[in-house]
Amino acid sequence: MFQTRPTLQGTFGMVSSTHWLASATAMAVLEDDGNAFDAAVAAAFVLHVAEPHLNGPGGEVPIIAAPAGGAPRVLCGQGPAPAGATIEHYTSLGLDLVPGTGPLAAAVPGAVDAWLLLLRDHGTKSPREVLRYAIGYAEHGVPAVERIGATVETVRELFETEWTTSAEVYLRGGRAPKPGELLKNPALAETWRRLLTEAEAAGGDRENQIEAARRVWREGFIAEAIAEFAAKSTMDTSGQRHAGTLTGDDLAAFSATYEDPVTADWNGWTIAKPGLWSQGPVFLQQLTLLPGELDYGTPDYYHTLIEGTKLAMADREAWYGDSTEVPVEALLSREYNDSRRALIGEKASHELRPGRPVGREPRLSKHAEFVAAGGTILTPAGAGEPTVAKDGATRGDTCHVDVADRWGNLVAATPSGGWLQSNPVIPSLGFPLGTRLQMAWLDPGLPNSLAPGKRPRTTLTPSLALRDGVPVMAFGTPGGDQQDQWNFHFFLAVALRENVRGGLDLQGAIDAPNWHTDSFPGSFYPRGMVPGGVTVESRIGDDVIGALRERGHVVTVGGPWSEGRLCAVARDPETGVLSAAANPRGMQGYAAGR
Repeated sequence: MFQTRPTLQGTFGMVSSTHWLASATAMAVLEDDGNAFDAAVAAAFVLHVAEPHLNGPGGEVPIIAAPAGGAPRVLCGQGPAPAGATIEHYTSLGLDLVPGTGPLAAAVPGAVDAWLLLLRDHGTKSPREVLRYAIGYAEHGVPAVERIGATVETVRELFETEWTTSAEVYLRGGRAPKPGELLKNPALAETWRRLLTEAEAAGGDRENQIEAARRVWREGFIAEAIAEFAAKSTMDTSGQRHAGTLTGDDLAAFSATYEDPVTADWNGWTIAKPGLWSQGPVFLQQLTLLPGELDYGTPDYYHTLIEGTKLAMADREAWYGDSTEVPVEALLSREYNDSRRALIGEKASHELRPGRPVGREPRLSKHAEFVAAGGTILTPAGAGEPTVAKDGATRGDTCHVDVADRWGNLVAATPSGGWLQSNPVIPSLGFPLGTRLQMAWLDPGLPNSLAPGKRPRTTLTPSLALRDGVPVMAFGTPGGDQQDQWNFHFFLAVALRENVRGGLDLQGAIDAPNWHTDSFPGSFYPRGMVPGGVTVESRIGDDVIGALRERGHVVTVGGPWSEGRLCAVARDPETGVLSAAANPRGMQGYAAGR
């Protein structure tokens, strides 16, 4: 099978991320005797500058941290809905969906607090030592990748007429950044400088400085500017101007939190994921739905995986959320998934078929029922999260970073939200708010219904794989609803194919032809569905494409390299050999290591 690059191997440290500058930054921190957690934090702040169309400080991040010799933990940087974000408030404005852009869609931003908490508890560096890279890039500029300018062009009219503070950053001189042109954000650089100055003025050791920085973010000048701007009336995807509900009290009340991961076992592997407030258990359900025999790469293989994904995603729609009444153990039980697997037939299903765990009847939102019945919706310009077009072209939506160090630490994180097309830039801070509340329903009584203090069910889902209870691989991808499809396909390509040079064939698994299905309601405004729809890379082969169509799949053939933006690192616990690989699609993600 054709492979674009080798799987990197070494013993000192390995990094993989969706942008080469973040990977280089993380490697620089490792070279400066930082550990994997220091490196991931530094890389994350660089991603805010290098991929502003994919993430920002106003967004969110789930992190899986696996300290050497310790149990893996999920660090939740997904902020909840503000206290004023009630269903009644939104429906009183004439809305039946949370808008895809604007301050009404803004949850409490959770990413920065989560990164600082990770640095405090597992890192060794000071805030200044990890932030200096991002400050330098924000001040002096990063060479813009092609998608930044292309994204700005899609919202040019909005920036010029409504979101003028964003135009000041991304349409300087009336022009979107050209590829390779230095993109600067002096306001963001000054925000981090002031945060560091105030944190260091608080005195004390490294941990005291980190705690002071968290207070500045939640209660100081940053929180004040966020709350003031969120209260302004702003044009959003509804076609109307609305003010947000986010306040200073909401920001002050939030803290990132640790929790145990949800896990499932398969063929000697254990996969750890975030819980039902994410779509992470979809990966685990797909795993549990697998039959005993799999013939990798055959039409039967693809059909089985596609149909299993539909069943897992249907359960996501009915049962996942921050207030679900169904325990995740019931959704992952062998008995339940045996009954679900029996629904997979020879033909493709075009229905949305949630199950009945613990005997409960599923209830869907009215919108989900509408699109599942074949109802069509119009997509407003600039709506939602740009993931994959109907022609299969990857547009990007999120970031990812994985790090493994020589001491045995592993970390996987998927930062997202707060991208430049989500909300107007807050001029004194240099970044916009996010839009994660668009994932919550305005129907009452559902696991994912909008409610104050409740996390919207996110698509963000880093992954950690263990062998014999020992963490061995961290991986993840951008992609919205595609994340736990592409993650799953990558994992099976690792687990079912031969190794290279005595280690896991990470690059070969990333390079393998990929695909996704849209046969379930999307998580992003306007939340459409393509019953029976599956998009495949053309490299998957005419024989597979023809066989899938014969079985009733509505196949869209995308470009040969159009599906997925995966990153991965691994560690062999017996030899200490580290490995890394990154996605060649889009020519932006890179791995580094030695």
